Amino acid sequence: MIAQTLDGLKPKLEESLIHFRGEILSLRTGRATPALVENLEVEYYGAKQPLRAIAAISVPEPRQIMIAPWDKGAMEPIQKAIQQSNLGMNPIADSNGIRLTLPALTEERRRELIKLLNQKIEEAKISVRRVREESMKELDRAEKDKTISKDDHFRGKSEIQKLIDEMNKKIEDTGAHKEREIMTV
Repeated sequence: MIAQTLDGLKPKLEESLIHFRGEILSLRTGRATPALVENLEVEYYGAKQPLRAIAAISVPEPRQIMIAPWDKGAMEPIQKAIQQSNLGMNPIADSNGIRLTLPALTEERRRELIKLLNQKIEEAKISVRRVREESMKELDRAEKDKTISKDDHFRGKSEIQKLIDEMNKKIEDTGAHKEREIMTV
C-alpha cells in the first residue's frame, strides 16, 4: 500500500517540477530564447493559436528573435499580438519575417523579474504541498480502513515527506539558477 502511494506520488511531483521549469523559461534573461514568444496567443483566421503553431521561431543573435510565419498573411496578426503582450519589444517586419530585438534589462526590470520568479517558485511549492496532502490523506484512509498498521502509516508519512523535501530542494535550486541568469549583466 505504501509503495503504491509512493509510486503514484513520484510522477505527480515530477510533473510539478516540469511545469515549473516551463513557467520560468518564459522569464526573460539577458539572452533571447524562443520560449519568450512561442506561447503568445495570435488571433489568426478567427481563432487564437500559439505563435509556435503558425511560425518558425529562431534566435540568429543573442539579443534577437526571428519569427518566420509559414503564411505571409499571418505577419500582421503576429505583430499585433507582440505589441499587445507585455514583452516590451517592438516588432520589425521585413521580407523574411519579423525581428524582435531585446532591449538591455534595467536593474529595476531585473528586480521585477526576480519578484515574478519568486511567485512562480511559491506556486510550485504550493502544487507540491497539494500533492503531499493527497498522499497523506490516502495513507490516513488506509490506516483507518486497517489495511496498514500504525507503524507503516508513520513510515509512509516520513517517506512522503522525504520525497517532498527533495522536490522542494530541486525547485529552490532551479529558481536560484534562474535568478543568477536574470541578474547576470
